[in-house]
Amino acid sequence: MTQLRISALGDSLTEGLGDPVDGGWRGWAALLAGGCAAEGGAVAFANHASSGARTADVLLRQLPQARARRPHLAAVLVGVNDTLRASYDIHAVARHLDTTFGSLTEDGSVLLTACLPDPGRMLGLPEALARPLGRRMTSVNTVVHALSERYDAVHVHAATDGWVHDPAMWSVDRLHPSERGHRALARAFHRELAQRGVAMGPAPDARPDGVAPGRAAQVLWMATKGTRWVFDRCTDLLPDLLRLAAAERRENRSGQLDHEAAEQTAAALRALGAQLNVTARTQSTAGRCSLSSDQDSPSSALP
Repeated sequence: MTQLRISALGDSLTEGLGDPVDGGWRGWAALLAGGCAAEGGAVAFANHASSGARTADVLLRQLPQARARRPHLAAVLVGVNDTLRASYDIHAVARHLDTTFGSLTEDGSVLLTACLPDPGRMLGLPEALARPLGRRMTSVNTVVHALSERYDAVHVHAATDGWVHDPAMWSVDRLHPSERGHRALARAFHRELAQRGVAMGPAPDARPDGVAPGRAAQVLWMATKGTRWVFDRCTDLLPDLLRLAAAERRENRSGQLDHEAAEQTAAALRALGAQLNVTARTQSTAGRCSLSSDQDSPSSALP
């Protein structure tokens, strides 16, 4: 039986941070891979994701690695780190994602995408700082949603799923899911794939097999890695957010800024020939796990 090839692209979320295993990280994508093949089937999983990756990193570094494998399923979850930089540009984000999504689907891969939660809310930032960051995340999610429809992706609305509001689903840094959260995301993708007839194996178990970090571990993380993260953001993102927050408060322009961000997002999509309500392609992906030989391309293996 042919191996089902799965590739995962993205940032630390897909790398698996928050779900430690011996020697590294596991994460939602690895958990999902185990439930995608029929009984007795083989899965070849490769995780190309890396911590801190932005949409440009996925396009320039991870995409060539993934395309070389000709994956049957390709997950691309990225964009949060773009919003956490002063260089944020929704037009660039849209171009990077469009090229990445389009390249994978042209190869015949079934694309997996997700809208992601607002990092400002997850971190519990003050409203004055959280609102500009949330505005950016809304724009990125709008682009991801529109392009997901354009490329007929298997899409999960993780930004609004109920589990994202449960503290137990998040690790100590409040940015990455805990093992429970990674399992919830994997199960959400499994449900969507099963509806298309792609996921043939059992869904990942919702119950964790690891032990959640205790208070001492949380304090240790904040004293080491956490302080470094805060320092990095304070020298890049924080001054920009403070500038945006000051302008918003001084001019009382929240509504206008929301409107301007929406206009910029729509313009970025129009530049790609995409619309906010893109009609999904009618070609069904049901039965795409009927594999025939190791030499099959993704498009022939998943007709």
